[in-house]
Amino acid sequence: MRKFIWSFALFCLSLLAHGQASKPNVIIIYADDLGYGDVSCYGAKKVATPNIDRLAKKGVRFTNAHTTAATCTPSRYSLLTGEYAWRKPGTGVATGDAAALILPGRSTLPLVFQQAGYQTGVVGKWHLGLGPQGGPDWNGEVKPSPLDIGFHESFIMAATGDRVPCVYVDNRRVVNLDPNDPIKVSFKEPIGNEPTGRAHPELLKMKHSHGHDFTIINGIGRIGYMTGGKSARWKDEDMADIFTQKAVSFIENHAKQPFFLYFATQDIHVPRVPHERFAGKSGMGPRGDVILQLDWAVGKVLETLDRLGLSQNTMIVFSSDNGPVVDDGYQDQAVELLNGHTPAGPLRGGKYSAFDAGTRVPFIVSWPQKIKAGVSSALVSQIDLLASFASLTGQTFDATTAPDTRNYLPALLGKDKKGRDHVIEHAGTFSVIQGDWKYIAPSKGAKMSVETNTELGNDTKPQLYNLKADLGEKNNLAETNPAKLKELEELLKSVKELNK
Repeated sequence: MRKFIWSFALFCLSLLAHGQASKPNVIIIYADDLGYGDVSCYGAKKVATPNIDRLAKKGVRFTNAHTTAATCTPSRYSLLTGEYAWRKPGTGVATGDAAALILPGRSTLPLVFQQAGYQTGVVGKWHLGLGPQGGPDWNGEVKPSPLDIGFHESFIMAATGDRVPCVYVDNRRVVNLDPNDPIKVSFKEPIGNEPTGRAHPELLKMKHSHGHDFTIINGIGRIGYMTGGKSARWKDEDMADIFTQKAVSFIENHAKQPFFLYFATQDIHVPRVPHERFAGKSGMGPRGDVILQLDWAVGKVLETLDRLGLSQNTMIVFSSDNGPVVDDGYQDQAVELLNGHTPAGPLRGGKYSAFDAGTRVPFIVSWPQKIKAGVSSALVSQIDLLASFASLTGQTFDATTAPDTRNYLPALLGKDKKGRDHVIEHAGTFSVIQGDWKYIAPSKGAKMSVETNTELGNDTKPQLYNLKADLGEKNNLAETNPAKLKELEELLKSVKELNK
């Protein structure tokens, strides 16, 4: 009898071990401001991205994948919460001292994995606010933080590279902070006596084209004012190396257990300051150089998985938070050195735009053990990762706090070629894509961003495009297709009224 009990126990343990081993690791690599045409597997000819291409060659490359917004903060909010950002006030582009936008007590993507027994980590750009109302305590514990919404580990920058504070936050503490040199941050009024780009342009190593003329950090004018924290300030040239090494270390430290890593790169957002290994290598100036740097970071992740024997059972999602922008505030010759490169590919618009280049982004899913390589035109939205990964891991989530996410795991795995019935997007005005059709709601906003040279997609009249026949959104068919126009107007209205 004792022998039987012992044998049965070993059998159960083996089943448990097999179950643990069969759980796929999951990594989301989330690029910043990377356009549909910025990657060679999506048609770029002037810049090579062999590591991103490697993902596409062994996974599914999606041609109709969308963010929920055309800027950073709202896209990231929807990705991690399963809720359209426009449902929550205050989810526009966040300042560097914004309070936490995602609070404990709701369903989140990392919490889904944490509840499934995964070790969860975030590395890189956060830009979803930190701390209580009034902003975080940079000189003490930063709380709430990613650690309070489902991440076990966190190594982040608070906002963006062009916004203060220019420091890293490791879990709840600013890295290398000298308590005798406390950090102060303001986005409302000047503080301290640090030189600004506006008052001292002679101190700049990278001049601004618009905005970006407040406190100078590392010879670069930033958005916002900062004083103190000199020992904690990052060096822009080293940022990609530091974030990539942190991502690699997370994988190495958790190689023997299922893990979820959200690796949100700072590239290719401004200021574009490549490491010397990449500076001048693209022939397209700093913007092209940081695309090479981004591709290198992807390669280091793939190399680590290969070395640890994890490649076959690791699911990688590669995408971007919104579409491309060329001149986003610094004189870095991005416009002058494009050299025929088209960051948006065949699409119209870009970052900030309701046109498709604002929200249609590279999206690749690789899982060699389960996914057959190919190309998919299925309609997918980043907002559905929460529900889809809940399905993958056998978890439930609170649909009252994540009302907009849906389970499209079969589409992500390349098995469902249709995907979503429709997607809703917001970029100053609302858009709906359903089947071949796209509707852009009327708006009194500016038609053009002069500063970034971007068509914003605003018009006082409704816009209707057949994307199958007119991917560049040149021919407004609203007047000749009133029935389809009304159908999509009603669809948008029904989604906006959900849970009111």
